[in-house]
Amino acid sequence: MLDMEEAEQIEGDIDPADRALIAHETAAAMVAQAREAKDPELVARLVRLVDEEGIDTVAMLWSKAEPHTLPGALWRLYMLREWVKHDADAVARSYHQGVHAAHVRHAIAGVEDPPGPEEVRRLADAILSGVYAGDLAVALERAGAFCRVVATGTAFEAESDAGHADARAHQTTLRAAQLLRTGEDLERCAPMWREGRLD
Repeated sequence: MLDMEEAEQIEGDIDPADRALIAHETAAAMVAQAREAKDPELVARLVRLVDEEGIDTVAMLWSKAEPHTLPGALWRLYMLREWVKHDADAVARSYHQGVHAAHVRHAIAGVEDPPGPEEVRRLADAILSGVYAGDLAVALERAGAFCRVVATGTAFEAESDAGHADARAHQTTLRAAQLLRTGEDLERCAPMWREGRLD
């Protein structure tokens, strides 16, 4: 057993209030400084933030943030980019499956036709670029629409697996639901940004 003096010397996790404050301040500072600087090189570096700093660093900053906040939205956008970067073939296949049932969302997302792996990678980068150098609300809407189209395609894939690959169908259904929820969260953040309420 540790005595009280030894126990007090052990560092604990960051206080949740401090973690939230750090998340909000870093997100606001990054977005504001990039938008004020209007520097394409800075924007490119921020798009590649996870490539250079690692997902753990970004997770430490923003992964615990509420979904309808600026750090929560940034976390989802970076995770979306990471997923697309590492699984572009599967993402493009799901997106292609979903396009026919989600024409409007496809138009909002703005993926080039035909939607292949390179096209979905370019979209993920373009969305993050829009956060730092374009209309942030539009970037959020595009990301949300993209998630919804992929979720639709993923649901179709789950349906085609039902009955003969039930375990895979179950996992695919869960992924579709998670993508739909992420899309809804990002879309909800867009009007909040326009109204000055996304902090």
